[in-house]
Amino acid sequence: MKQLSGLDVTFLNLETSTTFGHVSSLSIYGRPDDDPDFDPYVAFREQLELKLGQLEPFRRRLVEVPFGLDRPYWINDPDFDLDFHLRHIAVPGTGDDFQVGELVGRLVGRPMDRTRPLWEVYVIEGLENGDFAVLAKVHHSTIDGAAGAEMLVIILEPADGEVEDTWRPESEPGTGELLARTVVDLARTPAKAIRLQIRLLKEMGRVTQTKGFDDMANQLRRGLPGPAGEMVRRLIGSETPADEDKPPLLPSIGGPRTPFNASITAHRRFAYRSADLRHIKALKNASGTTVNDVVMTICAGALRRYLEDHDALPDENLIAMVPVSIRTGEETDKWSNRVSAIFAELPTTTDDPLVRLQEMHDAMVAGKGQFDLVPADLLMEMSDLAPPALSVQAARLATRIRIADRTNPPANLVVSNVPGPRAPLHLAGVAPLKHFYPVSAVVEGQGLNITVQSYCDVLDFGLVACRELVPDLWTLADYCIDEIGVLAKAMGVKLAK
Repeated sequence: MKQLSGLDVTFLNLETSTTFGHVSSLSIYGRPDDDPDFDPYVAFREQLELKLGQLEPFRRRLVEVPFGLDRPYWINDPDFDLDFHLRHIAVPGTGDDFQVGELVGRLVGRPMDRTRPLWEVYVIEGLENGDFAVLAKVHHSTIDGAAGAEMLVIILEPADGEVEDTWRPESEPGTGELLARTVVDLARTPAKAIRLQIRLLKEMGRVTQTKGFDDMANQLRRGLPGPAGEMVRRLIGSETPADEDKPPLLPSIGGPRTPFNASITAHRRFAYRSADLRHIKALKNASGTTVNDVVMTICAGALRRYLEDHDALPDENLIAMVPVSIRTGEETDKWSNRVSAIFAELPTTTDDPLVRLQEMHDAMVAGKGQFDLVPADLLMEMSDLAPPALSVQAARLATRIRIADRTNPPANLVVSNVPGPRAPLHLAGVAPLKHFYPVSAVVEGQGLNITVQSYCDVLDFGLVACRELVPDLWTLADYCIDEIGVLAKAMGVKLAK
């Protein structure tokens, strides 16, 4: 048995009748030219069976603590049934992009059975040009985006000899054992809370350049020095001449209202497009920014154009929540969430694409400065102290009273850029992986998610939205690709075909 972290549990607790905690990916494969009898379902099943011993999340399931008194546990499922999780379907019609997107939208708009391991895989045939696809749904409580990309590599890479399977089923613990564990855990909570508070005070001392609580209090009265003082002055504004030319870190609390910032339904849309990663790198090199800056600017420009189409462009910049991996490579458990987030302004009020790119770069620098104030691993440990039952009730209450229709969102949408595999991959060594589209999630009040993932020299855009809030999602996806040309033209960069 292994207990979930507080962050893992967060993705369980946010689930309601309209919000789902799973994240997905759509992999597109080409059929091997020299094997007319190739069966995608059989090939994927054989490869998956071969690698199950290395895929812990695929064979573990939840055990809830009675009354939500403590965080749940993972156990190795004693009744594991591969046929329940692996499914074989086809796209109706001609199998074009729109029909694939409709099918994926319907499949991801369904909750998963918590009495079984939290994943589903659909082998999808009938795509145009003879291609086939694999849609993988995995709950966010068990992996994050970086772990998901690693999982795909494990499944597809050729086996080097016989793979050792050390997995062993576990019997489900009884109520008495779970409550006994809860009592022990609750007894340790006050000591853990004190340790975390002491560490937090030390971190505050570091960023405020103070020693001791009294010194810190005095500095707060006089005005903080060091990085914390800079951050506070930019948060609340300053009239000092030295700060006049510096942009505010968070000029507003939360983002403005848009058509996709409202209560969501359980229905989803999915749209996807691809770009040449070499084009993005050319823009990055020409501007002296980063790949992520360019991707974020592309999304900001596409959103500006989309909102203008709907006569709904706010006078304020949108706020994006940007997930950030905090993996170090030294984790003892890679099948868990190691992710935090940066909140950054998207310069959607700026018409000039070059100015938009510079403002996006500045916003990301400011967001990273805020992110660095408190170590992300400390925040993760503090999340372990939150009562699970209280979080569940809070999520349900927010949905029931439709709080998203009454208040501005803390962020307008999620924009994520995930690095994917850099080397070509093949299923069964013969079917080439062409694209690896992310299929993320939307939550109450944020009916749109744009996630971008790289694979070799391709950048794959996956857009997910509440079906009712964003009926023309494919238009926004096309605008994302158009914005690459807009930036290139503004820079005078000639993009190779």
